[in-house]
Amino acid sequence: MFNGKFVFAQLIDFLPLYTFRRCVTRYPSSYPTKTFSHLDQYLCMAFAQLTFRESLRDIEVCLRAQESKLYHLGIRGHVARSNLADANEKRDWRIYRDFANALIAQARRLYAADDFGVELANTVYALDTTTIDLSLKLFPWAHFRTTKAAVKMHTQIDLRGNIPSFVHVSDGKMHEVNVLDVIAPEPGSFTIMDRGFLDFMRLYRLAKAGAFFIIRPKSNTIFCRVYSRAVDKTTGLRWDQTVRLDGATSARDYPQYLRYVGFYDKDNNKRLGFFTNNFEIAALTVAQLYKCRWQVELFFKWIKQHLRIKAFFGTNENAVKTQIWIAISIYVLVAIVKKQLGAEASLYTILQILSLALFEKAPLDQLLNDRVTLQNANQRNPIQLTLFD
Repeated sequence: MFNGKFVFAQLIDFLPLYTFRRCVTRYPSSYPTKTFSHLDQYLCMAFAQLTFRESLRDIEVCLRAQESKLYHLGIRGHVARSNLADANEKRDWRIYRDFANALIAQARRLYAADDFGVELANTVYALDTTTIDLSLKLFPWAHFRTTKAAVKMHTQIDLRGNIPSFVHVSDGKMHEVNVLDVIAPEPGSFTIMDRGFLDFMRLYRLAKAGAFFIIRPKSNTIFCRVYSRAVDKTTGLRWDQTVRLDGATSARDYPQYLRYVGFYDKDNNKRLGFFTNNFEIAALTVAQLYKCRWQVELFFKWIKQHLRIKAFFGTNENAVKTQIWIAISIYVLVAIVKKQLGAEASLYTILQILSLALFEKAPLDQLLNDRVTLQNANQRNPIQLTLFD
């Protein structure tokens, strides 16, 4: 029988707590920490993410039911709904942003050699934005429309491991194309975007920095063909052209030539065109890379379904951003655990196992690689009630 640490404590061992403490000291707060520290707050919120808690009272009741075990989980302070609410509202959300970014850097190193389906040595990113709808009455600071509030999560993921490399949380009014002003271009990398990011002045800035992009043109984009290259139409390719922008402003904003690749998607019976500033890779690779953009959509779908970022435990901006960044850090933590323990289970399966086993004493590596446990987790539907065995 295993008499070691609880599963939750084993999970926390993967966190670089020295980095966490450094993030805390970077943003000093007047809110008292003696009875409820920053780490207490983080661990309580992490517990809420891992076990799908619905509210602060839900967190309080569940943790107090296991009060004798909290010290061994790393929670030293007094768990109370008021303490957690005040901490979320008053402690600087940038602490958890910086800590999540530290975990992201660690995860990206672990997944740097992973394959993502396209043979390419360059780093490849997928960039997109998702909107989280809110109540205007409860979140008046998150302006979106006249009768609606929202926050937007602008996310760039590294396709090697689907790890978010950049996240920016804004109110609903910020247009997605403006995030290109915030991201630092990485020379030699590819960024794949949908047509909502089409702004030739910003794309030219990426090109001048030595970065590559792949994006679909809008229907009203004016350009003319300069040169055509032969393509193998049996692969789905339809054209590979060098083009020049001819629009009144686009020609000024992007004065260089672009590459225009056409591809026929027989599954959906659609012809797709892609702009890129890379003239070296194969035309088919351009189409394959754009297909990988769907991974960022899957990331948004996964994190919305399996973590708590659609219903919030606080209503001010600091509480909302704190919860989002802690959710991102938990996603990355699970990815780190999966890689370091060599678990073959999916992130969803691992999350399901952890949600039921946090207060058990079992070796984490055995728990995540046990075939019976994995089979039970895969068969469990978290939204389906079991009436009969």
